[in-house]
Amino acid sequence: MANKKEVGAPASPKGKSASATTKASHSGQGMFDAVLSRLDMAFSKLNPSYNFQQIIKNPQKQVVVSLPVMMDNGKIEVFQGYRIIHSTALGPSKGGIRYAMDVDMDEVKALSAWMTFKCAIANIPYGGAKGGIQCDPKKLSLGELERLTRAYTAAMSDVFGVDKDIPAPDMGTSKREMAWIVDTYSKIHGIDAPGVVTGKPLTLGGSKGREAATGRGVMISCLEAMKKIGMNHKTATCAVQGFGNVGSSAARLLNAKGIKILAIGDHTANFYNAKGIDIEAALKYVKENGGVLKGFHGGESITGEQLLLADVDVLVPAAVQNVITAHIAENMKAKLVVEGANGPTVAEADPILFERKITVVPDILANGGGVTVSYFEWVQNKYGHYWSEDEVNSKHDANMANAFEKVWYNSQKFKTNLRTGAYVTALEKLEKAVEYRGNF
Repeated sequence: MANKKEVGAPASPKGKSASATTKASHSGQGMFDAVLSRLDMAFSKLNPSYNFQQIIKNPQKQVVVSLPVMMDNGKIEVFQGYRIIHSTALGPSKGGIRYAMDVDMDEVKALSAWMTFKCAIANIPYGGAKGGIQCDPKKLSLGELERLTRAYTAAMSDVFGVDKDIPAPDMGTSKREMAWIVDTYSKIHGIDAPGVVTGKPLTLGGSKGREAATGRGVMISCLEAMKKIGMNHKTATCAVQGFGNVGSSAARLLNAKGIKILAIGDHTANFYNAKGIDIEAALKYVKENGGVLKGFHGGESITGEQLLLADVDVLVPAAVQNVITAHIAENMKAKLVVEGANGPTVAEADPILFERKITVVPDILANGGGVTVSYFEWVQNKYGHYWSEDEVNSKHDANMANAFEKVWYNSQKFKTNLRTGAYVTALEKLEKAVEYRGNF
């Protein structure tokens, strides 16, 4: 049985991995501190009430669980799991579950807050949450992954709920893990509850268009930004950092719109081709090569920094957090950055990019396509009626374009960058919801 504790404002857990320490120190601040610094910037524009500021700065619920799992060698290993609900002011909480060695309380707190703002900007009736397990999924067998996922679900069975808290896939998880979650949750509660998670397989109530939705949102955000800054998508060039689900989908969809992808990369390798990367060939290679780019022959090998500083019009960071540092911002050649990853830009890089007139479409806007189609999946589960992929994509594209327009309007109104414009957009809606609900 899992050991669970709910905490109000915990310190980071002991035994934090080296990668987690690097994550916090790379930019001189933790991820949640970065959220707070961006909030303070938006507060200075809006001047919301003191009460609201205190509420929105603190997650509603933080749950930590210890998960004993029987390994294939017959020994028990105990994994640390998290679920943080940041806000339910706009509706039930929503957010992915990630499996990674550097998952910790600070990261999950930040991600849960970003989900709150992302849902508000996308104008969908969800609050924000996030979950994770500190593990290396690539070192676990299929059976170990399943037992770990089911143990986590059982430990969180009173936290999750169709109208309460709805998980989804994230880094290190997929529709497979979501199937295990919905099965475990349904058996524990003795009900059929497909809507308790999104990102499920189609046969279990998943939505068409869900897997590519986050990358599709990046594509729509990119095109909308191009219109505003006068960049022609038929002649533009692009570099995409990260070639997982988000990055590869974004690269494929941007390429289909006529944008030439000159550079791609993941954690194993980075490649540049001045004539343009053959994206279909790269997708095929990754599929047949264990999901990684290492060994691809469609371009010359470059470093990760060279990819970020490539001579292109558009940069899509779609890998991990804190990659666009002050140094990268000072030397970047791209004039448009569309954030497919969560938190790829450190706080001190924002003013540099703004001063250099580099437009940044922030993560809480640009990668909102995933949660948008997750909401569509949840609605379809509730009604028991399912839409075609064209219907899903059409609704998604209209919703993302509308969200971009609201953020652009606020950035112009308050004479600030799109990131602060996005936070302002979210906070305006959230403050009204908190005020109407009152304090209880």
